Amino acid sequence: MPLVVCATPIGNLQDITLRVIEQLAAADLVLCEDTRRTRILFDRYGISSRLASYHEHNEARRTAEILPRLEAGESIALVSDAGLPGVSDPGTRLVAAARDAGLPVTVLPGPSAVETALVAAGFELERYRFLGFLPRGDRALAALWDDLASWPDAAVAFESPQRLPGTLRSLAAAMPDRRVAVCRELTKAFEEVVRGPARTVAARFESPPKGEITLVIGPGQPRGVPDRVGLEAVAELVGEGLPRRKAADLVARLTGLPKNQLYRDTL
Repeated sequence: MPLVVCATPIGNLQDITLRVIEQLAAADLVLCEDTRRTRILFDRYGISSRLASYHEHNEARRTAEILPRLEAGESIALVSDAGLPGVSDPGTRLVAAARDAGLPVTVLPGPSAVETALVAAGFELERYRFLGFLPRGDRALAALWDDLASWPDAAVAFESPQRLPGTLRSLAAAMPDRRVAVCRELTKAFEEVVRGPARTVAARFESPPKGEITLVIGPGQPRGVPDRVGLEAVAELVGEGLPRRKAADLVARLTGLPKNQLYRDTL
């Protein structure tokens, strides 16, 4: 099989499938984000296949180099530092190029920080939105929270430990009662899941924690017409002389209702 996309452990090195070990050992070449990290996995399982870097800075060049080798019949495996390549990690370009060239691609499933965190959070799950890495900047975050305010299902995202306190403060300001779970160091020795209302969890992480973070935001109010009480509250504040947008913002903060919809539906 020319191209095999392999899921690797997100923390605990024992979380790897027998198929992945077999394919990595049999590959003519294994592409990885960081050869040093992948070498640790190889040493653990006695794998001696040749490694080559494949990351965001050389993805285009490497894809052009690898495609002829795939066409020649070489067996090449693709891994990321953790989880599946192509999910907020390099890999999509190579998979697409191989598919476009009519070459077979096999994906070997395995650990996922997204699904592990969703289950660990303990929120109701029928659907969820994957946000990838959260945007930087107060305005971008505020726009995201406004969008999520009425999203009826859970959302999951990656965040750096350094930015986590600021992100949680921003979320708590926009939706203080929205349930959230901070999943830290999943599958590792010091795994921790802290869940509760955004305002409570934000207070718990006033300073940056250590380790990798996956953030789960619980379901919100379904989209539709906001609570009649919320609309009436905006109208009453406007009647008292408060600008409509400020009135909608105030009611949204107090109720968790989407402020943009409160503003539009009281025009």
